[in-house]
Amino acid sequence: MNYISTRNKNNKVPPSKAILDGIAADGGLYVPESFPLFTDSDFEGMAEMPYPERLATVLSRFLTDFTYQELLDYATAADAKFDGDSCPLVKVDDDVYIIELFHGPTSAFKDMALSVMPYLMKAAKDKLNEKNKTLILVATSGDTGKAALEGFKDADGIDIMVFYPFDGVSGIQKAQMTTTEGNNVCVTAVKGNFDDAQTAVKNIFGDKEFGEKLLNKGIALSSANSINIGRLIPQIAYYISAYVDLLGAGETEKGEAVNFVVPTGNFGNILAAYYAKKSGLPINKLICASNKNNILTDFFSAGEYDTDRTFYKTASPSMDILVSSNLERLLFDVSGGDDKMISSLMKDLKQNGKFSVSHSMLAALDSLIAAGYAEEKETTLTIENFYNSYEYLLDPHTAVAVSVYENYINSCSDDAKTVIVSTASPYKFAVDVYYALTSTRVTDHFNALKKLNAYTGLDIPDGLQDLDLKTPRFNGVVKKDEIKDAVRQFVSEK
Repeated sequence: MNYISTRNKNNKVPPSKAILDGIAADGGLYVPESFPLFTDSDFEGMAEMPYPERLATVLSRFLTDFTYQELLDYATAADAKFDGDSCPLVKVDDDVYIIELFHGPTSAFKDMALSVMPYLMKAAKDKLNEKNKTLILVATSGDTGKAALEGFKDADGIDIMVFYPFDGVSGIQKAQMTTTEGNNVCVTAVKGNFDDAQTAVKNIFGDKEFGEKLLNKGIALSSANSINIGRLIPQIAYYISAYVDLLGAGETEKGEAVNFVVPTGNFGNILAAYYAKKSGLPINKLICASNKNNILTDFFSAGEYDTDRTFYKTASPSMDILVSSNLERLLFDVSGGDDKMISSLMKDLKQNGKFSVSHSMLAALDSLIAAGYAEEKETTLTIENFYNSYEYLLDPHTAVAVSVYENYINSCSDDAKTVIVSTASPYKFAVDVYYALTSTRVTDHFNALKKLNAYTGLDIPDGLQDLDLKTPRFNGVVKKDEIKDAVRQFVSEK
């Protein structure tokens, strides 16, 4: 299987090259040239497999220049970093389930892909005989940063720089990143929001002159955000895993379509679900859940994507995003691979901050995706009500998904079994979760973490236990137009 660019489908590369490059030279995102098809017998077979084998099976259909044994070795090594089951499926009510994706080393769903991605990156370098050092640039809204740092720390031949919005992450997320270990890492705060950081990083990838100067120094750029297919493709596996768990437990019939509710910011997580559907997974409806930054809800309602709007800082900061990069991939696929149209839309977005799609495309999107959003008060109330009803503790992002699902199910007659995607441990957002349960605002993040533990009895994840005792290593702050200078400085000091 080859990968093609959303902005020029004649730009065709093998999987290892797409992983190593991160983003296409024309600024587009790599997408599969075609999709494999998993059958009912494939799903039944995977029901008997442990998660590493499921992951390797899925990866082997998409990353065809890797052997199955290579991929199984990487998946097994990645799985060893998790606390117990990588992605357990929990039944909370009749026909409603939660897939927990926060049992990795950084307590967020990004671990599901970023624990295996370093192995894919290193193997891709070996396959392509790439001798240059790889410099990974990451813009993060909170969780990707630490997961990428944890995955790539001390990796041979790879350095990593992470940029996060200074006031746009939780105190726990910030502490995770700034205290990170590793001799090949750098973490810098940005005065601005996630979109500012992401745009600056994308501009660096598009700066050919800057890239050539780095190559002359023996450094090649890459990414670990979901714009990289090495991050995106592994995420397909946990959607398939959720379905085969339902199948194996007798909770669903063979071929019975299910819903997935996905808290959504940069659109990578829900896009992976869409790719699973394209590959044969029986999905009835994908439900796109946004917080108060509801640009995606408005887009799926009216067909216009307009970033000229108020940006809100919320209790679900990983979703505080106005430019959802992976939407480009969905539009490319729904348009039938119209790379010229995608180039035009993305040009409109860059120059004017908005774009619109046709009525026919909007109708096609509507058949696939339902979208909704939750205000802050709804998110807080959902955390409280869900805990009182089920003794199950939601983080704010998952609470957004639950709230949106409740509104969705009250507005239609959809009785399909539904899996809600839980993306983070509630302890990563202890201040807001504790407030939701007790109406008491504790401003110190680590005090809130301990109080939440005392209130619920829920174990604190190992990676967060003594985080307050660690000394921050990185305190740098830059303006958004200084990010390239920060990269230059990092390179000069290595």
